[in-house]
Amino acid sequence: MSGALQPAPPGLGIPLDPATPRVLLPLARALQAINRVAMAFGMVALLAASVVLTYSVVSRYFMKASTDWQDEAAVFCLVGMTFICGAFVQSIRGHIGIEAIGSQLSTAVNRVRMVVIDLVSLAFCAFFAWKSWTLLHEAWVDGMTSSSSWAPPLWIPYGLMSLGMSLLTLQLLVQVCASINRLVNRAEAL
Repeated sequence: MSGALQPAPPGLGIPLDPATPRVLLPLARALQAINRVAMAFGMVALLAASVVLTYSVVSRYFMKASTDWQDEAAVFCLVGMTFICGAFVQSIRGHIGIEAIGSQLSTAVNRVRMVVIDLVSLAFCAFFAWKSWTLLHEAWVDGMTSSSSWAPPLWIPYGLMSLGMSLLTLQLLVQVCASINRLVNRAEAL
């Protein structure tokens, strides 16, 4: 089985890994669609944060207006965008990686190393997602707000964090299963 990625279905943009187990293909396709929508929301959030921060600077300098809400609104946009777009970044393996070790290992050992790293990442992200959902629940039930004078509800950033980490966990699960499937198929071919 080739390690090359399959062409993506029209309009989804991210190719499916051919080693993805058949049972996970619906999830992989759903993640493709969700990641595409998440990227659109991420672009809008980045643009919104830029507009809010620019307005903040202009209104403070020229109109001597109070800007107690702008910084927090921009942070909410940026943090939300970061979490929501995390699964997309993982799907293209766009995260920062250190190649010093990988370049020194054989191809077979490097494949195993990648699976181990993905498994550890999956465990961490699953724990982080679980804790994020508990924070969201607490913020919702207790009606928690930020400590600023604007005092927006904290369920907003916790909700974005929970959703983003859950999507990232699912993306890692699909990739780990595909990597393990690829290793098993290679071992059987030998």
